Amino acid sequence: METNTFSQQTKSAVIPDIKMKYCLYARKSTESDERQALSIDSQVKEMLQIAEREGLEIIDIRRESKSAKDSNNRPIFKELLRDISEERFNAILTWAPDRLSRNAGDLGSVVDLMDAKKLVSIRTYGQTFSNSPNEKFLLMILCSQAKLENDNRGINVKRGLRTRCEMGLWPTCPPTGYFKEKRMDRKCECIVDSDRAPVIKQIFEKVAYEKWSGRKIYHWLRFDLNFRTEAGKKHFSLGNIYRMLENPFYYGTFEYPRGSGNWYQGKHKPIITKELFDLVQGQVKNSQLVRKENIEFAFTRIMKCGLCGSGISATEKFKKLKNGDFNRHVYYGCTKAKDKYCKCGFINETDLIKQLQKLVDKLDFKKTPVENKIKLEIKRFKKFQSMITGKCAEIKVNEVDIRNYIKFVLKEGEDQEKRDLLKYLKGEILLKEKKVYLS
Repeated sequence: METNTFSQQTKSAVIPDIKMKYCLYARKSTESDERQALSIDSQVKEMLQIAEREGLEIIDIRRESKSAKDSNNRPIFKELLRDISEERFNAILTWAPDRLSRNAGDLGSVVDLMDAKKLVSIRTYGQTFSNSPNEKFLLMILCSQAKLENDNRGINVKRGLRTRCEMGLWPTCPPTGYFKEKRMDRKCECIVDSDRAPVIKQIFEKVAYEKWSGRKIYHWLRFDLNFRTEAGKKHFSLGNIYRMLENPFYYGTFEYPRGSGNWYQGKHKPIITKELFDLVQGQVKNSQLVRKENIEFAFTRIMKCGLCGSGISATEKFKKLKNGDFNRHVYYGCTKAKDKYCKCGFINETDLIKQLQKLVDKLDFKKTPVENKIKLEIKRFKKFQSMITGKCAEIKVNEVDIRNYIKFVLKEGEDQEKRDLLKYLKGEILLKEKKVYLS
């Protein structure tokens, strides 16, 4: 009895008679070893029962599914701390201390609010933490223990992945052409997909022996075979095809993590031979050298085909003149990624710029980040003109100046300047049968 009386006296000395305004905070546990942890709804239900039983005033309920492992990663939790700082709440009701913090940054923010006496109490399922040295110290120990568990878990996971690699097992989702069975006796083993593996082999053979390009492979897979990934939802993109052609997993070896220099001999059955893979690499590298030498085109990233919705690509042609010089011409047209029979047509860059300049009069650049940039550039130029002429007049920028400047940049500006201007449009630029439209 004396001990209970002493603890009550100590508690009353630390926590004065303050009206508690609780915010119930529930966060879903995402850690793999806490599969038995309560879900968000279950936490809320349990904590509301405690609040009703003990007469706690719940002002608000906050739910969050973000992990507490990293600091500043939880917007709801940040709002909660801000509301406590603004004295909307002065107490937190949560399931366990690790729901509040599993990192030093968030824990420090909580303790700072307790030191400032804006956070009076933290109630959990089995404990209460008030602004007393011992209880704050216990809170920090429990949250630090949660951080220690996270750090150890990361080390253990990496060790487990490394062990699997040393056993020749690919530790993550396998590439297209393989799948994993959900069986404990064959855990992490990659099984050859009998439906897709023959097509994968044909892809390598067509590139190696028939010199097919990535674009030709793409059209063959999508339009002739309707080839999809294992999930059956997506077609291969052009980037997927090149990544697949450069993946040594298909002949039996792999690097994990990619770029680490750690190579392993796979336990899985190869789809192709090492010799076939090497032939493909020579072909791919040659095609990549050609692509790297191509210059960057100005308008390829800001337009779409108005007929099929594919992207717009560009190509350059050189015409030899009688005097021995060359004229360079750039043409823009549909990539035909979505329709290989698309009849969008090609337009010369000179004609494209003229059409874009005419389109400028219909475009709305107001209230966009680029408007202020344009005004500053025009003011700087006019200021330079006034210094040359010696006329000191008030510098004003009107709408005509802005549109004339845009037309000038479209013709004479750098490629990045042209993109910066056009990417802020309130609409999408479409190319359809050699004509430019704004959707």
